[in-house]
Amino acid sequence: MSQNRFTVIIHDKIQPYKKNIEVDSDKSISIRSFLIGAIAQNISISENVLESDDVLSTINCLKKLGVKILKTGNKKFAIYGKGLGSLYAKKNTTLNFGNSGTLARLLIGILSTTPNIQLKLTGDSSLKRRSMKSIIQLMTRFGATFFPKGKFNFPLKIISSKMPIGIDYEAGVSAQLKSAVILAGLNAYGNTRISEKSFSRNHTENILMKNNKIIKIKGDKKKNIEIIGGKNLNPLFLNIPGDPSSAAFFTALTLMNKNSKLKIKNVGLNPTRIGFYKLLKNQGAKIFFKNLKKENNEIKGDIHVTSSKIKSIKAEKKYYVNSTDEYPILFVIAALIKGTSVFKGVNDLANKESDRIKEMQKILYQLNIKSSYKNGEVKIFGKGSINAEKKTISVPALGDHRICMSSFILSILTGAKTKIKNFETVYTSSPSFLKIMKSLGANFEIQK
Repeated sequence: MSQNRFTVIIHDKIQPYKKNIEVDSDKSISIRSFLIGAIAQNISISENVLESDDVLSTINCLKKLGVKILKTGNKKFAIYGKGLGSLYAKKNTTLNFGNSGTLARLLIGILSTTPNIQLKLTGDSSLKRRSMKSIIQLMTRFGATFFPKGKFNFPLKIISSKMPIGIDYEAGVSAQLKSAVILAGLNAYGNTRISEKSFSRNHTENILMKNNKIIKIKGDKKKNIEIIGGKNLNPLFLNIPGDPSSAAFFTALTLMNKNSKLKIKNVGLNPTRIGFYKLLKNQGAKIFFKNLKKENNEIKGDIHVTSSKIKSIKAEKKYYVNSTDEYPILFVIAALIKGTSVFKGVNDLANKESDRIKEMQKILYQLNIKSSYKNGEVKIFGKGSINAEKKTISVPALGDHRICMSSFILSILTGAKTKIKNFETVYTSSPSFLKIMKSLGANFEIQK
């Protein structure tokens, strides 16, 4: 981590507010802009970059692979592309992905079909606990090999394919795996074909769309993506919008905080990223998207939120694919709504930075909020508005930014005396989180 470890301690409920804010830039697009810029031709420019730990890990890995990256202004970077198949580092060089599963899977995709790669791969303690079985199995189909055989957690060694050939792949809910296949296919012989029933994040496709001879996308109900391998990529010129996942936490706070209003400016509103907002709007949340515009195939705009009375949540499996990162904060909202909320198809939450189902259940239980998890379905038995000023919440060091952020909001909405360890992990995605919270009136102290 770029930050020293620290704990956040919260004592008080937040008061009503009416504010305008801007959230941190989109992490998914920031990481992809560097990875794709590195294998494109000439110089790519990425503006309004999220300078978080995960993005800094991306820059550090690419520099080890021979990519020149210069900061040329405030949140602005120039990426000197080496071209397709040109990344290289000395044998047994170690790449450290830090906390970023996105970086790990996408860069493994690129490296698997890049010639003459023999590298060691690792991450922080949290990433080491996460299984890489799916990405290893996929990249093995392109001809890459991983050692030790049968081991699916970092540290690992990768040896790239000597003769990468395009594959056919039926995508599931993971945008990271889909993106890894796309990126591997760029430098494979022949064509790589991906069929997609559940439309996961499509930032990789959007960035590549200016290369119309390289990527072809067809279909509405079932999307088919075709990658034509071995062709040069055009340089990128991206201005990155605010992160809708980061904005979701401030949205949740406003919805549940009485007599409050919030305008969040310049947020990415890609249809594959707004499942959280759609789900809550269906339950009565006053959320409106305004000032919409399209740039580089991405929709952006302002989010207007007003505190609302929300009905208990019924989230079918289809919502999970477009709101994965927001489920911990959805559990918080469900706990503060009267009635039983149901979340289906959430098994994958157990393989995030922590087991997010188990950890959120533990946190909610500290406020006597009951929940159950069975057959991929979470039920939360919401108690309605809670005054928990005589209760305490303790969150251990989990290395999970979304758990930290969700616990923070649960605390300031209920008044529970809260101690959240390992809070520096929030810098992986939202380094401005505490600063924005302070501007909204949250009271907290930092203990180092």
